[in-house]
Amino acid sequence: MAIASVAAADRQRHPRPRARLLEDERWLAFALLMPTAVLLGLFIAYPFVKGVLLSLSADRVGVSGGFVGLANFDKIWNDSIFRTAVWNTFWYTGVTTVFKLFLGLWLALLLNRHFKGKAYIRAAILLPFIIPTVLSTFAWKWMFDPTFSVINWALFKLGLITGRINWLGDPDLAMTSIIIVNIWRGVPFFAISLLAGLQTISPELQEAAAIDGAKPWKRFWYVTWPLLLPVTMVVVLFSVIQTFADFQLVYVMTGGGPANATHLFATYAYQIGIGTGLLSEGAAISLAMFPFLLLIVIVQLLYIRRVETR
Repeated sequence: MAIASVAAADRQRHPRPRARLLEDERWLAFALLMPTAVLLGLFIAYPFVKGVLLSLSADRVGVSGGFVGLANFDKIWNDSIFRTAVWNTFWYTGVTTVFKLFLGLWLALLLNRHFKGKAYIRAAILLPFIIPTVLSTFAWKWMFDPTFSVINWALFKLGLITGRINWLGDPDLAMTSIIIVNIWRGVPFFAISLLAGLQTISPELQEAAAIDGAKPWKRFWYVTWPLLLPVTMVVVLFSVIQTFADFQLVYVMTGGGPANATHLFATYAYQIGIGTGLLSEGAAISLAMFPFLLLIVIVQLLYIRRVETR
């Protein structure tokens, strides 16, 4: 027993090298961050660097090409379909973000009230966001089908139309259709996120404003909205990033058609890079969205910082 006690005391006085390293906060932080750094390097940094190298080469599927510099970017910029994809991406992102923000805020204000079955309604609101994108999009594709469309059937029964509407066959209607589906899917994310922000605002502020004679609209505009604005900007930032790089919804609904009318950055990059095997041009199209997206993110982050420091 005495020998064991002496050995334990000696270990406490002279810890092993590994234990000494873990007691050092710098080495401990390094050890804890290393798994995350490896994952980020493998799944984010490496694909990004590989994409940059591909965009500067003439690689095709199964064929290794040489270095061509910015020739791929020059080629896609002179491509009318690429310019259409650029316009579609900004239009698609802008319209859906505005509608998701207003509808999500409206839902959040409703869900913030006290009523019977509130918990069940909040859970039901999340369903469009929880359902896998491909599965829900296939359901919407069937709803927009010109032959079996339940939307056409409802409009016909209401006497609003007399013939079939080819929702996904007309360029303007196809873009409207994918915008509607994206709004339907994205509103729950805005609603629940903004609801969480609303619940951090003290009800006493609303009560004080009401006592001072402020009407509901003024209470929202001068009390609720300034306190909710930082949360709103963060939610909008995440939504813009996700929508700008959207692929699954558009690919399943239209595949970029009809006649390339609904192509976004991601779908056109997939069509060129995978569909035709021109990997370098597909990588160039994918990277072309990076400067636009980076600029949007920087502007929004600066605005968020300005709002938070008021």
